[in-house]
Amino acid sequence: MSRIDELINKLCPNGVEYKTLGEIATITRGGSFQKKDFTETGIPCIHYGQIYTSYNLFADKTISFISEDAEKKARYAEKNDIIMAVTSENVDDVCKCIAWVGDEKVAVSGHTAIIHHNQNAKFLSYYFHSEHFYKQKVKLAHGTKVIEVTPAKLNEVKLPVPPQEVQREIVHILDKFTFLSAELTAELTAELTARKKQYEFYRDKMLTFNVSVSQKKIGDITRVFSASRVHKHEWTKEGVPFWRSSDVMSYYNGVENPRGKAFISNELYEKLAAKSGKIHKDDILITGGGTIGIPYIVPDDEPLYVKDADLLCIQKAPCFNSRFLYHYFLSTRFRDYLKSITHDATIAHYTISQIENTPIPLPPIEVQNRIVEVLDKFDAICTDLKIGLPAEIEARQKQYEFYRDQLLTFTVTGNSILTDRQTDRQTDRQTD
Repeated sequence: MSRIDELINKLCPNGVEYKTLGEIATITRGGSFQKKDFTETGIPCIHYGQIYTSYNLFADKTISFISEDAEKKARYAEKNDIIMAVTSENVDDVCKCIAWVGDEKVAVSGHTAIIHHNQNAKFLSYYFHSEHFYKQKVKLAHGTKVIEVTPAKLNEVKLPVPPQEVQREIVHILDKFTFLSAELTAELTAELTARKKQYEFYRDKMLTFNVSVSQKKIGDITRVFSASRVHKHEWTKEGVPFWRSSDVMSYYNGVENPRGKAFISNELYEKLAAKSGKIHKDDILITGGGTIGIPYIVPDDEPLYVKDADLLCIQKAPCFNSRFLYHYFLSTRFRDYLKSITHDATIAHYTISQIENTPIPLPPIEVQNRIVEVLDKFDAICTDLKIGLPAEIEARQKQYEFYRDQLLTFTVTGNSILTDRQTDRQTDRQTD
């Protein structure tokens, strides 16, 4: 029998009680600050952005500050309060939270809820990151472009409230598991970073020519074009894939686009493509907004349309291998060039005219093909690593989430799920 089972049997033999959040906490909004209220020093403040970017469930220091003039608008979290973001463009991010475990009270910005409670702060923070809570918040969330869960709705959330000693034991186990998981993730991430740097070194070396190689402007060797405007209300749930820069970035990083997929109707595609031109196999899409200059090679001739200015199309041409340009666009030389032409811009954009005027080295096609052959092999190795190591990191994360959710699940009889697993093992042995 586990330590948690022993405590539950001793302290709550008739079962762990479930309560609404409103029964164990009071929930208020954070302060309403403007951009001008934030300073480099001053009164410590947790901005809702810190919650989204934090890799921890707990915080004892801030990265944001507000001016003394803004203090009159401040709302404060006391030690052990939960600070929860309650708005986001993505339902998965709504209600991300951290427990404030600093010694002093801290100002809290808007778009957040301050949960003042009488439980173990770390226990609640772990619970609010669990699958059990996620299923409830999805039902409570509302909105389209901006998703929100109001403090009033949060009061309705039901959660297990075991005795404090049980909560402390669960926190103790999860803290240890979290630490070990973080250590392993850091090691795997470091290995992936080292492999990527090795690939980048060889790529840059192969794309630095010691002999005279002709330089051509992209606009002199092929056509560069963008799309006709598509309004968001014209997006559909199926039809012709409609790609944005976020789709290219997600593909490049080997992850699902958190913004989801977008489509347009076949009729709209034919109408707009007749004006702008169609995108074909081996054309290169390149990001023109956000993280600019990231390439994507179109794999086939299936219909595809893109967001105007967000993605630009470099049409394939006989004088270059599209894979050669792909590797060049990822090189340090090209990235430095991009910085030189956009360094004064508040928001960087890579426009059609800038692409047309971009110089590229253009060795004979046979040389390009040999370079592509070598770099594709390196790229394949890195891709395997990007698939393998992140997959292992994700597997470790899922393992952690599984055990976390198991520890936070209680049966109606008061026995923890750990006891249920022991029962399952006994059943398995009997079956064998």
